[in-house]
This record gives sequence, C-alpha cells and structure tokens, in this order.
Amino acid sequence: MAIPRALTIAGSDSGGGAGIQADLKTFSALGVFGMSALTAITAQNTVGVQAVVELEPDFVSTQIRAVVEDIGVDAVKTGMLSSARIIHRVARDVVELGLEKLVVDPVMVAKSGDPLLQPDARDTLIRELLPLSLVVTPNLHEASVLVGFTVQDRRSMEEAAKAIKAFGPTYVLVKGGHLEGDPMDLLYDGKEFVAFQNERFDTPHTHGTGCTFASAVAAGLAKGLSVPEAVAQAKSYITGAIERGLAIGRGHGPVHHFYRLYDLAGWSFE
Repeated sequence: MAIPRALTIAGSDSGGGAGIQADLKTFSALGVFGMSALTAITAQNTVGVQAVVELEPDFVSTQIRAVVEDIGVDAVKTGMLSSARIIHRVARDVVELGLEKLVVDPVMVAKSGDPLLQPDARDTLIRELLPLSLVVTPNLHEASVLVGFTVQDRRSMEEAAKAIKAFGPTYVLVKGGHLEGDPMDLLYDGKEFVAFQNERFDTPHTHGTGCTFASAVAAGLAKGLSVPEAVAQAKSYITGAIERGLAIGRGHGPVHHFYRLYDLAGWSFE
C-alpha cells in the first residue's frame, strides 16, 4: 500500500513551531508523507514575527506543480497565503490540477498578534478559495473577520458556521480554543452540527495549534478518512500535543508534535 501524501501550501516559521514546519511534523507524526510549497518566509520565534518576505505567485505555483505532477497529492492544506495575488494563483492551481481534498486554514494573525494576511486579501480568500475547500478551519477571530460579527460563544459559532458555509466550502470547522471555559470545536456540513470537546490545559505553550490541527485534518483525509473521522482524529492528536506543549523560548512555546513517539521511546524532558 502506497504511503498517503499531503501537501502544505503555507509560510515558513523559522522558530519551527508553526507554518510549514508544524505542518510537516504533523504529517510525519500521523503517518503521511509531507510536501511543501512556500508562500512566504518569516523571521519568527516564540515571541513574535520580526520580518516577512513574500514569494512571487509564479514561484509558489511552480512549487505546487512540481510536487503534484511528479509525486502526487492525496490532500492539500493551505495556511499563510499572505496576499490576494498568491491566493488567486493557488486557487487557479487547485482547479487546474484537480486537487479535491483541500483544507483551508484562513491564517490571518500569528499567536503574537502579528498580521499574516494582507487586509485586501480577505475578499479574494472568500471569493476564490473557500468555494474550492472541502474543509475550512477558522478560529473565533478568523471567523469573526470572515462573517463581520463577533464570534464568542456556541450560538455565534453556529451562526458563523452557517454564514461561512454560504461562501461555498463543503464543511466548516469553527475552532473554539478561545472560548470561555473548556474549548469546543464545531463542525457543520450545512445540515447538522457536531461538537468536539475536551478539557482545557493551563499552558502558554500553544504556538502552532491552528496549523497543527488543520494539518492533522488533512492527514486524516489523505489516509482516506471521512471529514468527521479526520476531525475526530485531529482533535485527539492536537489535544495531546497541547497537553505536552514544549517550554521552549521566552514566549509561547510550541505544541509537541511527536509526543506519541516520545512516549513510546520513553523519552521525557521532565
């Protein structure tokens, strides 16, 4: 049986906790061969983003096509797309290359609050990429920006999911990690809601949570799981990764992508 293949189209995090670094670690941890197409390069650590260099859309496209036309892709995850020009080109490639299992993580700001999506790119994301996505995975802030009203509780999450579904994605997964009380993520297929809940862990080391969760969903899809199954697997994985978050750096440390491997090997930082 051939190994499942997943492609991440996203920005690079030099600190290794988020972006394509987190995506590739997640793919590997979940038994999927990971590939990448960089959209931007960031100078970034656990404290914040110091600088961003955006790549040319033509070069982003060349990376995508090099991977798809040779190795092949079973699922695709997009993260930091940075600009309307890149979003437009990625959307065109998705259509022309017939990439069907697309997970769109509408990355807008870093954990530190630094912007990762240009203001004029939101409409392009909504108009061109969301209709192509199998799953879109906004957090509460991203959902609020997409729909134009504040998303802060179960009721507003449901309203946001309905509004985002109208943009064209097959499934909407509104992530509720910033809810008061225990976190809860809400999956909507246009007919019913499925809630995924777990306990909250008292840790500041959550850098890369959104990237990792979306990549875990894509990994499940690459392995042939249904969307609800992929989300359930991803929820279990990210919960453990957050619980075992790494105290690295002076700010928000990263989640622990390989906590299961460390447990099997008997390795510990404690």
